[in-house]
Amino acid sequence: MYSLNVAVPGEVERLVEDLRPALLDFDAIRERHTLLCKRLGDSPPGGVARLREQVRTALGDAPAFEVRVTGLDYFAYPPLGEGPVVYLAVESPGLRRIHRRLLDEFSAIAEFEGDDYVPHVTLARGGDVETARRFVERDIEPVTWTVNRLALWDATYEEEVATFSLPA
Repeated sequence: MYSLNVAVPGEVERLVEDLRPALLDFDAIRERHTLLCKRLGDSPPGGVARLREQVRTALGDAPAFEVRVTGLDYFAYPPLGEGPVVYLAVESPGLRRIHRRLLDEFSAIAEFEGDDYVPHVTLARGGDVETARRFVERDIEPVTWTVNRLALWDATYEEEVATFSLPA
């Protein structure tokens, strides 16, 4: 499975580290933090080289955009995997525009994308919904940054296989 991701800045990583003691109440804490832009599926015929070109073409001259972590939230019953899932809530009209643009080239994955797309940074999962509800009651300082690069991620090998610069 491949995806197009946004790296999170150090300020977000520090925020997550500050939240870590409260995350111990969940079954699994996410160690690597990214912001999903679009799931792309498996490698097409032609392999990763072909996929890179498809993404490059679909992105066209998409500009850099702003992202803002605004608070905490949770999915009580996620479409896949164990719930609840607690996360950093993200607002970004620019990210949503790129997500919609990529839907023209790469179909939406049901219950995750298109109208169901919820930009977020996963923190932890598993446990009970009441624990998640209490967790998201805390306030956090918003974090804003400009995204000028997207990364093509290979989930099989857990590595970036390409990056795409976004003009300012």
